[in-house]
Parts: sequence; structure tokens; C-alpha cells
Amino acid sequence: MSNPMRYHLADHTVVEPLIDKWTAWPHNFSPVLYGLHLLNYQREILISYLKNPGFHVKSSRNPKLLGGPFVDVPEKKADEIQDLLTAIEQNHADLLGMARDLTAFQNKLMQTASGQSIEAYYEQIPDSLRGFVELGYDYHNHPVVKCIESLVYESAYYKRETQSLRICAIEHDDARPYYMSTPRLADAEDIAWNIPFESSQIDELFKLDIEPQPLNTICNLLGLTSQDESRLLSFLSSEPSVHAQPWTGAGLRLRYFGHACVLLEGNGLSILTDPFVSISPKQGGIERLTFKDLPAKIDYVLITHGHHDHFVFESLLRLRHRIGTLVVPRSSGIFHGDLSLRQLAQKLGFQRVQELDTLDSISFSGGKITAIPFFGEHCDLLHAKSGYVVSFGDERILFAADSCCLDKRVYENVQKILGPIATVFVGMECIGAPLSWVYAPLLPVKPERNHDQSRRSHANDAASALTLLQAVGAQNAYIYALGREPWLKYFMALTPTDDDPYVQEVNKLIAATQAQGGIDVQMLYGKEDIYLDGDRG
Repeated sequence: MSNPMRYHLADHTVVEPLIDKWTAWPHNFSPVLYGLHLLNYQREILISYLKNPGFHVKSSRNPKLLGGPFVDVPEKKADEIQDLLTAIEQNHADLLGMARDLTAFQNKLMQTASGQSIEAYYEQIPDSLRGFVELGYDYHNHPVVKCIESLVYESAYYKRETQSLRICAIEHDDARPYYMSTPRLADAEDIAWNIPFESSQIDELFKLDIEPQPLNTICNLLGLTSQDESRLLSFLSSEPSVHAQPWTGAGLRLRYFGHACVLLEGNGLSILTDPFVSISPKQGGIERLTFKDLPAKIDYVLITHGHHDHFVFESLLRLRHRIGTLVVPRSSGIFHGDLSLRQLAQKLGFQRVQELDTLDSISFSGGKITAIPFFGEHCDLLHAKSGYVVSFGDERILFAADSCCLDKRVYENVQKILGPIATVFVGMECIGAPLSWVYAPLLPVKPERNHDQSRRSHANDAASALTLLQAVGAQNAYIYALGREPWLKYFMALTPTDDDPYVQEVNKLIAATQAQGGIDVQMLYGKEDIYLDGDRG
């Protein structure tokens, strides 16, 4: 009886989710946001590129302009960019029209609805929005157009056929161009798999990470023929792969995977925060943990907020078959930019999604997960976000992500309710991007420059971080979510140095805590294993 060779995904293989050939992220997935992003960002930069491709390529290679609206595609492929633009305008004429109508109608209401009954305006709702919006006022008589996201997902505006996976090999950490400005054009060496993200077939592909399969099984799954085998083999490996075993030691083990991704294991349970998991590029790089360092089953994944570097489609889809419950913060749904992460996750094919509001909790044997307030990071927009306190016996760990301590009494209240939190993971990217960097396409009116620059997506500086740590009774603090790892560059548009302002703030915090005593602070980078004994009695 034959025993065919079995293959798993090679360590250097990336499977990148795409929508209309662009890297998938929350703002080009939820239909209303995608319409606005298409209209006010993607379409605009493609048009700009076609006017002067050389300028875009030159600008995209300038480190000072990293993260800017420049398409990093060689001029010889300008025809492919033209084809992409034409396809977008033809295939999404309805979505682009809806986006134009939404902006125009919002601005009309701002000019004419000032507190009188808004009911008469229902007859003036553009046809593209009819049946999908509710009109109302805030308490200052400012009109609000609330998009009913669940209805929009069930309409023709949500187009599964635009979704695909790009299977490719990564040579080095800096190989991919900036995610938001550069589409992923077809490459003869890559494999394009046109498939809705919710399909269970995607799980079968990613189960290869744990259960290798014969080559013909993988070919059949991807719809490939024997002629494609040599290309497919470049993304596979038949070498035995050693996978992580569940942690069985005493107390808790926390493994830092980079950025805001931390694996917590203890008492037979595993919890992963904000998954952004690296692969191992062909040319190597700094030491890191990868997908094979994760357990076969992850009981809970905690998502702190919907920014592209915390709700990462590439990692979440690859781990979907391993995840028991995906935990997300609750959205108010009042503003169209405050998309529902629960609905998004369900549309991505997650079967168990639990939405937590402040102080909601999930209990498990020996502990619980509690959602707590998360201020800052969203340029003063009230969008879904949550910190999480994970309790194991007397041990409490706070994952604060990019929270900014704008009001220490919030954290004092949390400590009164939950008890002292000895271990804190907190972000200190204290400069942040301006309001327009991510949110400009969603805004009906361009912000004034001084407003744009003052409203930034930032976390703590040294002073606010120290205030937070003291307010919760911290003993150990780990500074994370700084975007410094090299595999994040294409997502974060950062070229870190030791002179960065936030590094200086971290050093100030370390100096302050050393002078005062009582709190040990460490800045995380690359990988780290942390052990807690669980005895805080």
C-alpha cells in the first residue's frame, strides 16, 4: 500500500487575503466603509499613479514618505493598474454611487436639519441608501445618518466574489509594499485562489500547518492541475515540522509574538491577543515565534479594536480552524466608521464570536476574561475598542493595547472592582498618525489641518503610562504594540530607530519606575517568554 509524501505550508509561505487585489482589512471589507474607501482613497491614488507612474514609484521608495498615498508598482505594469481601475469603476459602480450619495446626504442634513422633526427627510433619502439607514439627532441637534450594517451585508453591496487568497513566498521581511497604497497584481510565480473568506475550504488549506496532506489533495483543494505542481511545491515542505505542545508547567506562560500579539497559557487553557503572526522569510531575519509555535487549539482570541494591525485578516483566517471563541469589543453602530467587529468576524466564517461591553466577562475554569474601557488611539472617534483583564486565580493580567490613560479614575475604578492588576501589557506609541491617515476617506468633510494634526491615534507617553500602572497597582509592565518588528513594516509604515520619540518615553518610564521602585518595566521586541507563578496572595 502506497504511503504518499505529505506536505505542509513552508515556513516562508504567506497566504494573503485580498479584496479586489488589495490587502484585506476592515475598511475594505464592510460594504459602507469599502465604498467610501474606494471612492476617496483607492480610486484617487490609482488615477494619480496613471498620471505619473514614475513619481509614485520614486516616492514609494523614499523612506521619508513611507505610508504615503503612492503606488509601488513598476511603470511597465501601468496597463494592469488601468485595468484594475476600470474593473473597480465597472464592478463597483453601485458601491461608489452609494458612497457619493451618503456623503452628499450627510452634508445636506448638516446644513438643513437643525432640530426640527427629521421624519420629512426620509422621503429625501437617495435611492442607493433607501432601506439601509436610520435618521436621528444627537443631543445637540446634530443630524446623524446611521447605516444598518447587517442589512447592507445582506444586499448586493457585499460582494464575496471580490475576495481571494494570494499564496506567495516571502524572501525577506521588507518584501511586501505598503498594504494600503499598493494593490497586489498577479505574479506568475504566485497562486491566486478565488474563494470567499467564509468558505470552510480555507480551513482545509490552513490545517496543513498541523496535518500535512498528499500533493494531489492540496492540488484538488486549490483547483490546480498537475501542470501547477512544480509551482505549488515552492510553497510547500515535506520536512517534518515540530509543533508547539500545550503548556503544562506550573503557573502561567506568556509568549510574545511581536506587536500586540501575546499567547497566554495556563491550566490547560490558551488565550491569544490581537494575532499578528510572522512567517520565516527565506533570507531569515531576527529570531521570532511563528504559526508553528502556537498550540493546535486556541481557546480564546481577544481583539482589542478594529485597526488593521490588531484585526489582521491574514493571521485570523489562518488560525480560524484552531480558535474556539473570538472575542471582540461591542460597537455602538451609530457612526458608519464604527463597524461591528462581531458581524465582520461572522462574515469571515467564525462560528463562535462573543461581543463584550465594559465589565462584561467570560468565565472559564479557574478564571475569567473581563472587558475594560479603552480610551484614545481613535482620534477622538467613539469606535469599538476594549482592553481585557485576564484573571487566573489571584493573578490578573491587563492587555491594554494602544489605550491612553486620559482619566486615571477609570483605572482606579477598574482596580476597585477587579482587584490589583499585577501584570500590564501597554502600548506607548505616543505620537501616532493624524486623523486623516486612516479616517479621511470616511469623513463627509475634510478636517481642518490644525484639527487633523491634533487628533492623533496615539497611546501613552511616560507620564500617562506611569499613571495607568500606578492606578491599577501594577508590579510588572511590558511595553508592546510599538510596531517595531521588521515583519510589520509593510503594515505600519515605520522604520524604527533607538532615537524614536516613543523609545525615549519608554526610557523615561523605566527611569521613573526605577527611581520610585515597585514596578519593573520592560520593552518587548521580537520574541519573549514570560512566566508567572500565579501566587499573588
